[in-house]
Amino acid sequence: MSDHLTVRGRRRFLATIATTVLAPAVLLPGGARALAAPVARRIAFVHTHTGERLSTVYAEDGAYLPDALAAINRLLRDFRTGDVHPIDPALLDQLAGLTELTGGSGCYEVICGYRSPRTNAMLREHGSGVAKGSLHLQGRAIDVRLPGVPLAELRDAARHMAAGGVGYYPKSDFIHMDTGRVRSW
Repeated sequence: MSDHLTVRGRRRFLATIATTVLAPAVLLPGGARALAAPVARRIAFVHTHTGERLSTVYAEDGAYLPDALAAINRLLRDFRTGDVHPIDPALLDQLAGLTELTGGSGCYEVICGYRSPRTNAMLREHGSGVAKGSLHLQGRAIDVRLPGVPLAELRDAARHMAAGGVGYYPKSDFIHMDTGRVRSW
């Protein structure tokens, strides 16, 4: 783990993971419910291309909130085409965990959320580093930065979580996170 991650940040991360793992117990009968405390998971975004902002509780008491997920899907739409696609809630959980781990506060600055097939093809034609089968196409990837948290620290914390793919783009000032297999570049 990076020296940049504080003991407080590690403890917060472990607490977040513990509550995320225990939260589904709310759905269990009887005494099993006592193990899980009510947990609200909040996330905040500002989209760098549209200027739109959203701060919302997206999960509470072990359940995702449909209205909040719909608002997140809308904000993270393909801003070029307007196409909206469901965002994987596990990606939101990764971001919430990353906020806790880094001690970050504020909004994630979103560079790219969902990407339509048309936009993905256009980006592949006009640039490099855009995967043909990008997880952005499935609502399982996001490109972000978190103000107040150095990009390298954000990358290190995301890698430490070992929850999916993590790409580091310091020249473009963002990291990529996805819910695919654990890997980094």
